[in-house]
Amino acid sequence: MPDARQIGIALVLAAQALAVHFGVRQEYLPPVPRLEAFPKELPGWSMLRDDAIDPVILAALGADATLSRTYAETDGPATAHLSIAWFQSQRGGRKQPHSPKVCLPGAGWTPVESGSRRIGDIEVNQYTVANRGSRAVVLYWYQTPYRVVASEWAAKFWLAADALRYNRTDTTLVRVVVQVEGAEEAGRNAAVRFAEVFRGANW
Repeated sequence: MPDARQIGIALVLAAQALAVHFGVRQEYLPPVPRLEAFPKELPGWSMLRDDAIDPVILAALGADATLSRTYAETDGPATAHLSIAWFQSQRGGRKQPHSPKVCLPGAGWTPVESGSRRIGDIEVNQYTVANRGSRAVVLYWYQTPYRVVASEWAAKFWLAADALRYNRTDTTLVRVVVQVEGAEEAGRNAAVRFAEVFRGANW
């Protein structure tokens, strides 16, 4: 008898097949957002710098708009690196977000602990990773005009559903990385604080 994971995979594949079959009309392509307009000042945080993305990484990412920026906590020692990758269309699988579960190990970061947690009204992925004695806390999630999801499988399911219902497949991968300096719990708390103000920002 198939288990829940097998059933879930089958449902996702079926939904994608339906999207391909019925999604023959011209897809709506939303305008490219000005990610650089994201606020440089957030409650309790200030922009430290804009971080350049290596052209090789940028080409491999394939996003239509990106933001890479580091913020410093105004009343504490923490810094948070914010990474946003926006994809205008995922139709045909040509461009899709690269899961940090794959990208982080490829960059030399070894997962130490993984799970999920709630931040306000959304569920996000939470990772602790290590690289040559350094540790960091990573939060990430997938965001569309209609919902926020943590699971890669859920993101694929809703991709197919939104293609059918709204005729659009744009999505955003949001990632927050906080270096752990001292107690790991302090790093997790700082990452959550930044994610909370990010979610509340008007832009």
